[in-house]
Order: sequence, then structure tokens, then C-alpha cells
Amino acid sequence: MSTNVLRTADGWWVVLGDRAVPVDTKAVTTAELLADRPAVREAAASGEPGTPVADLVALSPVTTPCRVVAQMVNYRSHARDSGFKGEIPPTFFRKASGSVSGPGDAVVRPSHVKFLDYEIELGLVMGAPLPVGTVVEERDLPSYVAGLVITNDVSARDVQLTKTQFYESKSYPTFTPTGPYLSLLEPEDFAHLLDLRLKLSVNGELRQDRTLADMIVRPAQALTLLARFQNLDAGDLLLTGTPGGTALKAPPKAVEKIGALLPPAVKWKAFFKSQARNPHYLNPGDVITATISTPDGRIDLGEQRTPVADTN
Repeated sequence: MSTNVLRTADGWWVVLGDRAVPVDTKAVTTAELLADRPAVREAAASGEPGTPVADLVALSPVTTPCRVVAQMVNYRSHARDSGFKGEIPPTFFRKASGSVSGPGDAVVRPSHVKFLDYEIELGLVMGAPLPVGTVVEERDLPSYVAGLVITNDVSARDVQLTKTQFYESKSYPTFTPTGPYLSLLEPEDFAHLLDLRLKLSVNGELRQDRTLADMIVRPAQALTLLARFQNLDAGDLLLTGTPGGTALKAPPKAVEKIGALLPPAVKWKAFFKSQARNPHYLNPGDVITATISTPDGRIDLGEQRTPVADTN
């Protein structure tokens, strides 16, 4: 069974139901904690009464700086929403690790951003180095992936689309809420990954709801493709794509063809005028709730609950 670990300003905790037991470790970073798994196991088996989880303020269980890499258009439902047809080439992009924030921290919308979007994603936390040239088979996943986290790949769509700039549009501070739990997996847990269900709601309205079975490129293949050009180390984070249901969707084909005939400035002005009528983009005061778990609770990454705020 997986073991859920929580991080606070006071250190690391093993979560046991509604209570948490402190981990006796000197680890400060996620990588250091992963190197001290015996301390985690000792805390889990200690039998201490612990502290109510509700009394703890969770930080991101992925410490920074680290590498944050993401997969683009990696769920069939998202590909349909985005207007893709046929085979989709696997694509990766980087996010600034300064975008990583806690699971209860506000997502802050920059003053120049009008179209703020959500993307729930399963995050893989590396437990060992992945050198360039590594080939990862399904059976090898436990050797490289230590655990899982909930992430939200928050996106400034007006920046992303007009500049074709993923790095900037997804790297503002607070644009990668992470946690609450780092779910450390045992080798037998990996057989249940496809049962994981990703659910995201805004103000109680369900927007995204899919299992990993909807994935196009699954974790072992993704790591193999990424290792063609990118090293990863323990504590690094890979976001594995989002299912359909985001606010942004491709325009109808007729509209897209007309838009292709317009000068870029005119096209984008018309597009964002139509997007302004879309009620699904995030606004200050909204609350995003995200969960990832298997139906039987064998793997349960907790609940991420983040309000949306404007820049002060």
C-alpha cells in the first residue's frame, strides 16, 4: 500500500487516516526525504497518536528548486477538445519551479491576464536519477518513480496563444499548486495506476473527470521519450497531461478557417472577444478543488483546494 507524506514548515509527516505522525529525519528537500525512506516507514509503524491533519498547514511536498517538466495534449479527451485529429506527437515543455505552490495557497492571476485556465494533472516525483538514453519499461517504473502528487498546470491562455509561449504562460508564481500529499508507492502499487481518477471542480461544479486509461503516452513511455534529451534527478517533477474539460476549447472548424484568413491582430481580437463570453475561465473568488485516487482508496493523493485571487 502507498504511504502518504505531508510537508509543513515544521518538517515531514506520515498521514494515517485523519492524523499525522512526524518523521524523524533531517531531510529538508524532497530528494533528501526519498533517500531516508526507513525514517518514513518507522513513522508509519510507530503507533504514535499523532496530530490531527486538519491542524497542519500543508506546503508543497515537492521542494524547489527542481526540474518541472510537463506533457502537452496527453489525454484523448483533451485532444478532442483541442481540435486535434489523428496521431499526436509526444511533446514536452518546461515550467519554472518558482511556479510551484502549496495545495491551499491562492492561485494569483497577474494583472495583464484575463483568461486563466485550470488543468489537473498527475505529477510523477522521481526517486532516482534518469540519465539521458534510459529506456524505461513498465516493470522499471518503481526504480525511477518514488511517488505521485496532485498538480494543477494553471495557464494564462491569452499569453500562451498570442505568443505561442508555454514557458511564460504556465510559469508565473502559484501556477503549479502541488499536493497536499506525496504518495510514496510500493512496487505492487504501480499496477493500479490506470485506475487513478482525476477530478477537478470549480465552485463545486465538476469540470474534469477521467482516469489514466484516457492517457495517450503513459508514464514508462513518457520517461523513455523524455530521456532522449533530458536528465532527471530524485525530487524532480513530471506533469503527465490533463484530461478534457478545461475552459479553453478549439473553435468550430468553420470559425477556424475564417480566422486563418484574418491578420493575426484581428484574429486574436475576435477570438478573445468570443472567449470573454465563456464562463469557465477562472476569476478572483473562485475555488478550485482537485482530487486523484483509485476507487478502492489504495492510492489517494488527498484533496487540493485553492482559491483564486488577483495580484494585489
